Amino acid sequence: MTQSATAQPGTFSVFRNRSFTLMWTGQLISTAGSALTSLAAGILVYRLTGSALSVGLMMMATAVPTLFVGLIAGVFVDRYDRKRIMIAADLIRMVLVFLIPFLIPRGIAWLYIIVALASAVGQFFDPAHSSLLSEVASDEELAAANSMMTISSIGAQAIGFAASGFIASQLDIVWAFYIDAITFIFSAACILLIRVTPVKVEGKTTIAVVARNLGAGFKVITGTPSLRSLFLVYLPVFITFGLNNALLLPFARRALNADEFEYSLIEGLSTVGFVVGSFVMARLGDRLREGQWISISFLGMAITGIIYSQLTSVPLAIVVGVIAATLNAPSVVGRQLIIQRQTPREARGRVFSAFFVMRDTMFMLGMAGAGLADVIEVRTLFLIQALAFLVVGSLAIILPGLGQPAAEWKRAVSLLRGAKASPRLGVGRAASLADFDRLVTHVSALSSLSARERESLAAQTLIADAPGGTVIVAKGETSDAAYFILSGQAIAGYIEDGDYQLLEVLNPGDFFGEIAALTGMSRTANVITEGEATVLKVPAEALRTMTRHPQLNRLFISKMTERMVRMKMLDLPRGAGLDQQTLRELRTPDPQVVA
Repeated sequence: MTQSATAQPGTFSVFRNRSFTLMWTGQLISTAGSALTSLAAGILVYRLTGSALSVGLMMMATAVPTLFVGLIAGVFVDRYDRKRIMIAADLIRMVLVFLIPFLIPRGIAWLYIIVALASAVGQFFDPAHSSLLSEVASDEELAAANSMMTISSIGAQAIGFAASGFIASQLDIVWAFYIDAITFIFSAACILLIRVTPVKVEGKTTIAVVARNLGAGFKVITGTPSLRSLFLVYLPVFITFGLNNALLLPFARRALNADEFEYSLIEGLSTVGFVVGSFVMARLGDRLREGQWISISFLGMAITGIIYSQLTSVPLAIVVGVIAATLNAPSVVGRQLIIQRQTPREARGRVFSAFFVMRDTMFMLGMAGAGLADVIEVRTLFLIQALAFLVVGSLAIILPGLGQPAAEWKRAVSLLRGAKASPRLGVGRAASLADFDRLVTHVSALSSLSARERESLAAQTLIADAPGGTVIVAKGETSDAAYFILSGQAIAGYIEDGDYQLLEVLNPGDFFGEIAALTGMSRTANVITEGEATVLKVPAEALRTMTRHPQLNRLFISKMTERMVRMKMLDLPRGAGLDQQTLRELRTPDPQVVA
């Protein structure tokens, strides 16, 4: 029996990728060291102050830099060599952590300062790491790569926390900081050996450029349906996670009557479930679309949350906690995959940073709500959290960019991957008035044209039948024509050099290629038929004639604005053949248009 050439890679085959293995190993060691320092710093603060508030302030010192540095860090990650940024971040943190034992005798304030500085430097490392992963791993390896990275992170934290407890009880606590410093050196060495092409950036990095790049990053999120939907879904989710983490101990003590050891078992064994869920994603991640995994994850956590809120038994709480953690893993991996696959390579740093800042901000808001447990029964709060997951899980399956069926997505990815070798659209034949009138049935705005105008436009257009898998337009080419879908379906996007973009699915009545036709710019994506389709080819002059009608003008302007925001193309040359009024409209999206 022979194996299919298109068989999915095995769960662990991603480790054959030398650069990924180096990246994974570096994260494992470095995260263990960071967990070591995190817990050791808390222990040290409590020993010196005896204050739980001081320990809480230490946690705040690690979170606050996200709000002030996170978004700006994303701009620099997109403008400089990500590998060098990660190496520099590791070496700077190595020096900072190494200084802790020497500065502590001068005052506890130094510990807060160093922890905050190390966290600020980490704001550059984290988006660079997440962005680089999609360049190191191929598209086929990406689900397994993210799953293995998640396992590495969870496992490393468990190792770090355990080692910190041992050091605190058996050795001088300062050894935790020395060991962490060594792990940063090891991580930097692993990153140095990774082979990846750096991002090419033009121009100097000025304050104006940083501000402009920040705006462009937000436009990528708001202009890409899947990223926009993901951002909206995770706003309440991260608040819920923050509240949940703050209520776990009160729930264990009040609702389960658990002692501290039993509470540690509930928390510790839940990591087993997270690892199991990550292994499942490594094996089955590409069986469903990312948005479907996220929906399944949230709905599953809703069910387990409802059950957990009613429990009185510690053993049952452990079992349900493990199941909930298993169901949480697909949402984490799915979120990473969407950002990596749907964000252009040159914008990934900013997009990841925006999500990190949103995550930490919402998480802190959720933790701030822990005081509700003093006025509302803790079981009721857990039930409310579960219902919140039920709502967002139901929304995730229908929101744009998240709810696309897996089979449709796989077919689209396969077509985009083979675009260069696919057949091209033929010349076609002259269109008749009847052909043009077929389009009117799909585009109601065309009914504003008179019979003479429709006949004149039909005389300028061509009609072509295309089998499935036919490339209608190719990324990078130039043309003076746009296209309308008369029947069938096509997909627009591209996959090249580790950059993945599935932009939209085109149905009868949809048009594309208008930007290149009107401006003379190169095509920004491939458009390929999914099955048999018929398209109408409209030259630029005919397209300009159509834009003179108000209804058609609004239609073209709204769609062009949406696409240009998504592709960061709002700065068009004046010589593109568009009048100044049109240019102003292009820069100001119609508020009545639903994105």
